Parts: sequence; C-alpha cells; structure tokens
Amino acid sequence: MRIQHNISALNAHRNLGFNNTQASKNLEKLSSGFKINRAGDDAAGLAISEKMRGQIRGLDMATKNSQDAISLIQTAEGALNETHSILQRMRELSVQSSSDTNVELDRDAIQQEITQLTEELDRISETTEFNTQKLLDGSFSGTFQIGANEGQELKMDIDKMGAAALGLVNTTTLGKDVATSATAGTTLADGSYKIEGAALLDAKGNQVGTVTGNTITGANGAEYQFTAADTLTNGGTLTVKGGKATAQTELNSVSSKLSAGKYEIVGSQVIKDNKVVGEVTTTAGTYKIKVGNEEVEFTNADLNLDAALAPGSKFEINGVSVSTREQASGTITKIDDALQQVSKQRSGLGAVQNRLEHTINNLGAASENLTAAESRIRDTDMAKEMMEFTKNNILMQAAQSMLAQANQQPQGVLQLLG
Repeated sequence: MRIQHNISALNAHRNLGFNNTQASKNLEKLSSGFKINRAGDDAAGLAISEKMRGQIRGLDMATKNSQDAISLIQTAEGALNETHSILQRMRELSVQSSSDTNVELDRDAIQQEITQLTEELDRISETTEFNTQKLLDGSFSGTFQIGANEGQELKMDIDKMGAAALGLVNTTTLGKDVATSATAGTTLADGSYKIEGAALLDAKGNQVGTVTGNTITGANGAEYQFTAADTLTNGGTLTVKGGKATAQTELNSVSSKLSAGKYEIVGSQVIKDNKVVGEVTTTAGTYKIKVGNEEVEFTNADLNLDAALAPGSKFEINGVSVSTREQASGTITKIDDALQQVSKQRSGLGAVQNRLEHTINNLGAASENLTAAESRIRDTDMAKEMMEFTKNNILMQAAQSMLAQANQQPQGVLQLLG
C-alpha cells in the first residue's frame, strides 16, 4: 500500500472536477436559454448564428423601411387624390363655360374659380411633404432599402404635379425648338428645369447648367442648341425627356387669349389638334387668327417667335382660360390630358405600394424562417439540457462520495503500523 500518491483519490478528484464543470455549463445554458454562450461552446455554430442574426435584424429593418415607404406613397397619393378632385371641378367648369348660355359676366365668375383652383394645384405641389421632404414638386427621387443586403433596393421618382407641369398655365411650347444633346452619350437627367437669367436650375433650385444665346450647356457637358434664341427667355422652363429638351416660354396677356392646344400653320389655314379651326392673316408683322367668330391679334413677340409666322410653323398653347367659348372648349382637352397625367402618376404610386406590401410579406417569412434556423443552432433544448444536468449532478455527487471513500483508504496503513 502507498500513501504518498492516492491514485484513487486523484482519479475521483479529476472526475469530480470534470463533472462540476459540465454541471456548471448545464446550469449556464439552462439559465440563459442559449446553447452557445461563448465561442468555445461551438465555434462554427457561433459564426453561423451571428451571420444569421445580422440577416434577421436586417430583414426586420427592411420591413420597417418598406412600411415607411408605403406611408410616404400614401401621403403623396392622398395629395394627388385632391389634385384629381380639383381637376374634375375645373373640367366641369370648362364644360359649363363652353356653352353660350353663359354671358361674359358668367364666364368671368367661372374664370375666377378656375384661377383659384389652379393656384391650389400649385400649393399642393409645393407643400406636400413627408418627413420634411417635398413629394410633388419634382424634386423627389428616392431609393428605398427593402432587403438585408447591399443593392436590395427600390427606386421611385415622383413627377412634378404643379399646374405648369400639367400644362395648365399660359405658356407656349414651340414645336421647332426641341433639341437633342450635341454631346454624344451625355444628356441632362429627365425632369423640369427653370431658366433664371444665364442659369439653368433643377427642381431643387440647384444650378445644373448655363444659358448662352440659343444654347444650354449642362454642368455634365451636355449641350442643347435651339433654333430660336428667344425661346430661352428668363423665367421659361425646359423639359427634358428621353435625352430631348423642349423649351417653354411664358405667354403675355395677348397671346394667352388663344385657346389651349397644338397649332400648326398650313398655308393660310390654322390647324389645331389636327382640325382646321380658322385662318391666319398677316399685316405689317401682326398676325390675326380667326377661330369661329373670335379673332385674336398678336405679334411674333407675343409667341416668342424670332421668325415670321409662316406655313409649317408650330406652337402649342398651354392654359386653362375659359373667357370665351372656344378657349373653354380647348381647356377641356387640356384638363383631360392633366387628368391622364395625374392618373398615370397615381397608378404608378399604387403599383409600388402593392409591390411593397408583397415585399413586407416576403421579408416577414424570410425573417421567420431564418429565426427558426438560428434558434436551432443557438437556443438551448431545455428538456435535453435538464437531462444532461441531472446526469452530471448525480455523477458529481457520486464523485464526491468516491473521493471521500478514496481518502479513507490510506487509513488501513495504520493497522499495519500497529
């Protein structure tokens, strides 16, 4: 018998320490609810779990982003709903004014209401906001993050919905002054721009180019050359779409008497919206267009034309004047175009909203499935862990008992010494 090294006690102590460590781990897992509390518990599992957690939290935030985007769309669409109501009322008034049962005083009263409604269209366009961002003034171009990873996004633009953008103000668009950028592969972004002196401003008021004579040069090198320098007047607008720029200039009180529509001079005839509506006569630089019993007299300057009004000349009058029967009749078609433009924008917003609702459903399902997968890796199976704890607890108690027994074994040596 040996007493210097009690191998049995050492063995029991070693097993007691191991069982105590295992029981402590069981207690930690049972109290925390996690199977992996530190990297040492499962190094690979921890890495996979943390990656999944990043995806889950990203999906949950993407869901919130999508819900916020729907709120933004609903704000814009709600404003456009009122825009639609205003346009319907304006059309109703235009139809009323198109009948000669109305006298001049009646049409003046109708015009006053239409003018107020037009101003309200501009007010809605300029003041509709979501989180301090203007939505309907043409400046909103948003990108929504609708996924957990880079590049999983949705882009959406909202067109300008003011009276000018809808063709409901007294401006003229010269048919010959549509220019394509002379710089290959470089164009201004689609949208509406304003000319202020020698500066070209975008919808946000930022200078994006310069105006020199009959040429507009963008900051990005795009260059648009127009045939008539007078087209690019201070206060005028420039509409860019598909790489082509169309100039619009303000009309004065004389030319604004022309009813809304597209005009073309063919011989001595005036063609409006593909129909012969009258004749044009020229007297010492003054033009007279007779439409029905109404005769409008104007000069080149009234239409911002720098050349004589000759056969082939084209221009478009945008306006909502109902001061005469002919003007009111032309305004009906103009408002129909505006209604169609607003409907198109609302339809686009509705389509994006429906898409986002499906996106939210998909994100929710993906988050749920990933959470279940992460749970299987990271969470404790309480029943199994309790079973393991019971086993290790019994083993720990048994090891304690065996250690006590092993410590009693050297006592037998005393009997030999006695």
